[in-house]
Amino acid sequence: MARKKEEAPPARSGIALRVDLRSGLRLEPGGIALLEAIAEWGSIAAAGRRLAISYKHAWEMVEALSQGLGKPVIMASPGGRHGGGSVLTREGESLVRHYRGMEQAATLATAGALKALDRLAARR
Repeated sequence: MARKKEEAPPARSGIALRVDLRSGLRLEPGGIALLEAIAEWGSIAAAGRRLAISYKHAWEMVEALSQGLGKPVIMASPGGRHGGGSVLTREGESLVRHYRGMEQAATLATAGALKALDRLAARR
């Protein structure tokens, strides 16, 4: 049986926010990071390389977000001789903005509890 690779502890304590909406849309850190990378790098392929995920997986993540929202989260132009590209739609930008706002609020709300858990875990 293969041993599980040990992961380095995070640089600092924090929370990872997963949001499940009634519509079935699930927002997670990876999907939001992908949208941010697409906005920064201008393509799904470049964003996938930056995040070390395959183009296929990145495209499937974008499709899942778009289906869950019921609207496209990116606008893609096909590649070819002059290259393609992708930009976030208003809805995609709004997803990122609202998610990051919720994440910031949750981090502020849990700061004391995180410190207490850090102290508790340091006693091992």
